[in-house]
Amino acid sequence: MALVSVSAPVMPGRNLTDRVLALLERVDYRRAETTEEREAIFRLRYNAYLHEGAIPPNASERFADPLDDASNAWIFGVHVDGELASSIRLHVASRQFPDLPALNVFSDLLSPEIGAGKTIIDPTRFVADRSASRRFPELCYVTTRLAWLASEFFHTSLLLATVRAEHQAFYRRVFGHRLICDPRHYPSLAKPISLMALDYAQARERVPQRYPFFRSTFFERRMLFGRAPAAVALRSAA
Repeated sequence: MALVSVSAPVMPGRNLTDRVLALLERVDYRRAETTEEREAIFRLRYNAYLHEGAIPPNASERFADPLDDASNAWIFGVHVDGELASSIRLHVASRQFPDLPALNVFSDLLSPEIGAGKTIIDPTRFVADRSASRRFPELCYVTTRLAWLASEFFHTSLLLATVRAEHQAFYRRVFGHRLICDPRHYPSLAKPISLMALDYAQARERVPQRYPFFRSTFFERRMLFGRAPAAVALRSAA
């Protein structure tokens, strides 16, 4: 569920790849493990969702849900020059660990895929600091890159995008996602989301050829995803 602008303006003299690679030099991907790290992300979420009109105000000024504690969930903060700029949550679903945010809305479409033995990655809670988004318009690529790296590490069958209608174009253009289902209401959100999906095996070579900043090393992927929450029985790629 994307809550940030997903279009990057053209800057004279530098192409998109150069700009994203330059930003990556200043970025740290940090898996949120401590209470402090998680709370900072929950506050960032709250501010982003509130600004978009997706949730009502609440006294705690934080936005979290039980799926944040799922055994197959990874929550990441994207830090630029040491400051939290954006965040994304990734669920890696399999027969053994089927928890998936998208099942709350699209279980009729996704449960059969999980039952058939497919591994599915569901990136959600994609939010960014408003000031950081203005200063770093390439932040959307840097943040969604985490989902791409996870897809490689876990030999993913399907990479999902559960997004609002106005964000479909970004995922279609950059990754090649196909629309699977028109928008449906999602619990706890005021605005409906659609289901898009990508066959990762078919896109695995094509996307990095067009966007080289999606390339990665096994060492980088292992550092990000090598810790399997609750001993998640998922096969990693070398």
